[in-house]
Amino acid sequence: MGKHLVIAGGGHAHMLTLANLRKFTEKGHKVTVIGPSPYHYYSGMGPGMLGKTYTPEEIRFATKHVVEKQGGVFRQDRVSRVDPESKTVYLESKQAIPYDVLSFNVGSYVPMTIVSGTDRDIFPVKPIEKLIYVQERILELALQQKITIGIIGGGPSSVEIAGNIWRLGKYYGKNMPEITIFSGEKFMTRFPENVRTKIFQSLRKRSIEITEQGFVSEIKTGQITMKSGQKHHQDLIVLAHGIKPYPIFQKSGLPIGPGGELLVNKYLQCTTHTEIFGGGDCVYLQDHPLDKVGVYAVRENPVLYHNLMASLDETDLHTFDPGGEYLLIFNMGDGTGILRKNSGT
Repeated sequence: MGKHLVIAGGGHAHMLTLANLRKFTEKGHKVTVIGPSPYHYYSGMGPGMLGKTYTPEEIRFATKHVVEKQGGVFRQDRVSRVDPESKTVYLESKQAIPYDVLSFNVGSYVPMTIVSGTDRDIFPVKPIEKLIYVQERILELALQQKITIGIIGGGPSSVEIAGNIWRLGKYYGKNMPEITIFSGEKFMTRFPENVRTKIFQSLRKRSIEITEQGFVSEIKTGQITMKSGQKHHQDLIVLAHGIKPYPIFQKSGLPIGPGGELLVNKYLQCTTHTEIFGGGDCVYLQDHPLDKVGVYAVRENPVLYHNLMASLDETDLHTFDPGGEYLLIFNMGDGTGILRKNSGT
């Protein structure tokens, strides 16, 4: 008799599993996939979509279609919490779904805690499809007048968003926006000086301002307030100041990493409940903490696919090897990229 596999999130770490879903259903297993949208957008191409290098259709995976054509069930919803003792997933819609094996790849979100009052014309960079609305609103505002745009955050996301807003304004807007990155105390602090220098040069030659004069304390529509008390008027604000995992695991009493991620072992398996697995941004690898970059979710694909099937069939699991160094390429929005591998560019 088949078992029930529940997949929460159609992200990068589940792609191989979703592509081979028929192999589960042909064995008699029931598969339910839960996701907030019928599509999954590839985050690495999100800034390019914002700058109109790509269309939304070119950067998304048709999760619902792929699941249903292979005999699975797709539910457009989000997981709220899990009861690991009764093996039940509870959804935001209040529905309850029992499972035999459960896997998470629900990604992360941008906290809105510094936003007060209305959030009109304030946009987080995640979920990625929100960048479609950022694009539309920038073009709408720029038709009327010259506008100012503030980007909160000092990491790669703010770099790519700034560069691609510039592209959007230059090639598609009526009035070129004034773009400022509010980066905290040091822009791109995790990266070597040669990488930082190249990024500074690329952005500043296009009149994109970078301020390293402290952190933001409050954001409201049209205004950024620094911890120093200084205020800046901005017509549109983009939040790219870091991501957090959804609070599912803490609410469920499952073991968590330092940021609230699901704590997993070398099999990408929950350290206390062997029928629960996970990958991507929402997990914390117990013996080998990983950077929050998409390459690890991609590398987790074959291991998750094998281990979910093995857990259903009660066969041996495979261990996950994170691999060596990875290549980062920042999309600068002007037809160029800045890459980093090891310590060089």
